[in-house]
Amino acid sequence: MNPDVHITTEGAVYTCLGTGALLAAALPRLLSRLPVSVPIVFLAAGVVLHLTPLPTVDPIVDRIWVHHLTELCVIVSLMGAGLAINRPFGRRSWAATWRLLGLAMPLTIGATALAAWVLLDWPVSVALLVAAVLAPTDPVLASEVRVGEPSAEKEDEDEVRFALTSEAGLNDSLAFPFVLAALALAAAGNSWTGGWMAHWVWSDVLIRITVGVTAGLAIGFLLGRLLFRSRVKPLRLAEQGEGFVALAATFLAYGLAEALHGYGFLAVFVTACTLRRAEHSHGYHRVLHAFVEQIERLLMALLLFAVGAYAASGGLAALTWKGAAVGVLLHLLIRPASGWLAQLRGPGRPSERATIAWFGIRGIGSLFYLAYACGEGEFGVYEEEMWAVVVFAVLISVVVHGVAAAPVTSYLDRRSARDPLTASWRR
Repeated sequence: MNPDVHITTEGAVYTCLGTGALLAAALPRLLSRLPVSVPIVFLAAGVVLHLTPLPTVDPIVDRIWVHHLTELCVIVSLMGAGLAINRPFGRRSWAATWRLLGLAMPLTIGATALAAWVLLDWPVSVALLVAAVLAPTDPVLASEVRVGEPSAEKEDEDEVRFALTSEAGLNDSLAFPFVLAALALAAAGNSWTGGWMAHWVWSDVLIRITVGVTAGLAIGFLLGRLLFRSRVKPLRLAEQGEGFVALAATFLAYGLAEALHGYGFLAVFVTACTLRRAEHSHGYHRVLHAFVEQIERLLMALLLFAVGAYAASGGLAALTWKGAAVGVLLHLLIRPASGWLAQLRGPGRPSERATIAWFGIRGIGSLFYLAYACGEGEFGVYEEEMWAVVVFAVLISVVVHGVAAAPVTSYLDRRSARDPLTASWRR
């Protein structure tokens, strides 16, 4: 090669963007029958990228970029997940979701915090923070086990895909109170006294959740009226098939909830579910969902490129065998056991409940929460090790769950076709 010729960073960036966009479009169909998920390929591509002139993203040095890019990816994914759910909201029809949120999630946080505290000898606040960060199942990396595109049918979703999609849509926001509890505990010097717990229950749990739900319901209802029933014809955008309206709904819900000090993630998912109920069988929901899914795939590709490059360039240098054990225990013992216990006597077959318990996918949401927490609190010497533990846990999830997703879901689909389960319990 001519020594005067070199690859510029700018050229490498655009090449990477183009490659990511092409892979995001082609891979879902190419890998549909293989035990390899799209995130695994993106992650592997990121490992190769660290050999290029592209600068490696360091989540500690580049925390603000990591914070906002993961934030954008999660809210876009939450909109897509909410739009895809066909099942009407209800106490009985969403029974699996309530069990996973009310039982599996707290059990997972408690057990993971205990493991981090015992194995790593971390302060309680740091152990609780990492447990809260790793608590939510991820809507971004769970494409193989999520519900499909919106349809006119209200009862066409199998229990596994519905439970995992609705859980990811809600617990990505409901992990926030636990993250804020860890921050408050750290600020109080790891003391459970001082009055911060009362403020946390009132403000961070009750008020912020109420604001998030209310904002989501309001935005979803108003947009449903505008898009489908507006008296001004040009404003009935459902008739024009404008897909980017999904981004408008996402940003409006998130922005309003955050401005009112509520949980924006929760508002986005509630907005999507509420909008989905407006003209349930209208084909415009497929347009919105398809647009959001394309944006989500591109953002996921960029973030997993960065994660792969970070890991390959020494990002896991601070990981000890004890830190790795926390990630392994989370995926192989804590989440499966918590998920199974939460679903005892719950809906679905035993094989379906076991699958739901197993697929506790961790991903982009965990990276967002840790970036957010590190910007709000002072964790000093623990920060590098926390990032190593969380990134390692995400890598485990991408590989283990990515390999298992296609064969497990194919098996359940074949079994359902042979022995269809009645949906009478849902009504």
